[in-house]
Amino acid sequence: MPSNSAEPAGPRNDELLAAALRGEREAWNSLVERFNRLVWAVARSFEMPASDTADLSQTVWLRLVEHLDQIKEPERLGSWLATTTRREGIKLLRKRSQEIPDEHRQEQSDQGMDGPEEHALVADEYAQLRDALAKLPERCRRLLRVIAASDEANYSEVAAALDMPMGSIGPTRSRCLERLRIQYTQSS
Repeated sequence: MPSNSAEPAGPRNDELLAAALRGEREAWNSLVERFNRLVWAVARSFEMPASDTADLSQTVWLRLVEHLDQIKEPERLGSWLATTTRREGIKLLRKRSQEIPDEHRQEQSDQGMDGPEEHALVADEYAQLRDALAKLPERCRRLLRVIAASDEANYSEVAAALDMPMGSIGPTRSRCLERLRIQYTQSS
């Protein structure tokens, strides 16, 4: 008689986690096989380059290795992995949003912005913007960084990345941008 259970075939998560903790390679391989699609789906939702998506996926599996003995609810391992992927994805987007792409440096150079005065002005503007951003509530900083880090910010993906209702992204974004504008103009 077929089972209607949502439980995956094979060993339970708690059995696999215990075996992986003992160093059993097959248990680890089974965990990766069972949850790899989930990790990749959440990682791809950030719409990063393939290399960053692969790095994010590897980071998540590394976090599982680091916390293998701390998983208290093995039946919720999928949720733990999805949440960890979102958090690590946000960290990666923040890191990337603070980097100035080489093509932007080239555009500045092409526009004659390669003298020390121009660099000082740009650095000052970036510093003012960073200061204004730092004065915003954490929720606004996270939202604006995730949106800024994506070339084509899709609200459903932003909502998933930040664990926010999709309907609140637009209004929250507008309020946050207004707060940022006020902070920036006050510091100028």
